[in-house]
Amino acid sequence: MNSPGGHFHTPTHGSDRISISGLRAITIVGALPHEREIEQPLQIDLDLRVDLRDPGLTDELGDTVHYGLVADRVVAVVEESKDILLERLIARIADEALQFDRVEAVDVTLTKLRPPLAVDAVSTSVSISRTRAELSVPPHTVNRAFIALGSNLGDRAGYLSFAVEQLGNVVAQSQVYETAPVGGPEDQGPYLNMVVEIETSLDPFALLRRCQRIESEAMRQRTVRWGPRTLDVDIVFFGDVAIQSEELTIPHAHFAERRFVLAPLSDIAPDRCPDGWDTQLPADDIQALGQLGD
Repeated sequence: MNSPGGHFHTPTHGSDRISISGLRAITIVGALPHEREIEQPLQIDLDLRVDLRDPGLTDELGDTVHYGLVADRVVAVVEESKDILLERLIARIADEALQFDRVEAVDVTLTKLRPPLAVDAVSTSVSISRTRAELSVPPHTVNRAFIALGSNLGDRAGYLSFAVEQLGNVVAQSQVYETAPVGGPEDQGPYLNMVVEIETSLDPFALLRRCQRIESEAMRQRTVRWGPRTLDVDIVFFGDVAIQSEELTIPHAHFAERRFVLAPLSDIAPDRCPDGWDTQLPADDIQALGQLGD
């Protein structure tokens, strides 16, 4: 199967960051006797590494990190400190920043603005970089979700590959199936369909927004109901959660009626398929093509 072949721009979200510069706080810190008696000013600079693709699409505060809250909590850590070394205080600042959901790593610089030196110096500082994995920070809550993918326009396999890459943390993926279109205009071409299982720390509605962002980046146009599309990204299951709202229904409302969903789903999670589905549903025009990229 073909790769995306340059159709898409893959965001370099590993370099996404939120910077908070020049935070000031006054506290007791230092090893010298007078430093244990007199508070002194410190400056804190932080770079939070956060995936900013979702808030860039949704404009929702819940999809990003509230840097005002980060600043408040970091300043509180500093003001309440009685640490001797900057090295100890900066480690606690990093640990506090990593408590925020969606912050995967942080760079911190902590500066003494009035260093007690015998020579003339403007300031002294220490800097560290820490990741969530390196510190004893509770992991994100991880959920398992099953996502159905489909495409019948353009580089169909390329669009599926793009979706798999953008979803991230894919732990299982079905074969790719070529299927006849169901519903919609009569002149549209066949689909490529597959189902993937992912691990995600997002809640169901945030995952929905990510799926919609992926569709948008694949130039999905919603002009005709059940019409041809570059990419469909639909949540079929999210753990054992059941949701019925105007925005989202889980399990997917029609999954049990669609062979093009159940056939790939049965590859990776047969227990999620209704009993007898293979004989009860119409035998649509469907063909297994093997794994994506074969």
